[in-house]
Amino acid sequence: MTAASVGTAVAAAGIAGWQATAAEVLLGMLGPLAAVTVSWVLTERIYAREPARLTGVMIGAFGAKMVFFGAYVAVMLMAAGLRPGPFVASFTSYFIALYLTEALLMRRLFARSG
Repeated sequence: MTAASVGTAVAAAGIAGWQATAAEVLLGMLGPLAAVTVSWVLTERIYAREPARLTGVMIGAFGAKMVFFGAYVAVMLMAAGLRPGPFVASFTSYFIALYLTEALLMRRLFARSG
């Protein structure tokens, strides 16, 4: 996930004009990538040790992600001064793609272990 995300972000920034959009594209990718990576590692570890706990942990993680994403977007747009258009487009694209990837990985994990 990390390699694909970084590779596509670099390609997108290059296509759109590196100097004009690099910060927005890369930072739009970074938040969703960090959240999905932590979430996936946590999911795998909890499921391997105690599958019955996974739903409760995922509910708690959902609440934490809501707070994280709200703060992340606010900081990036207000404090970091990123332009909203490229940042929001990047953030939304990576958010959807990475959470779809995580859902497919979960499906495979759950199907594999019955």
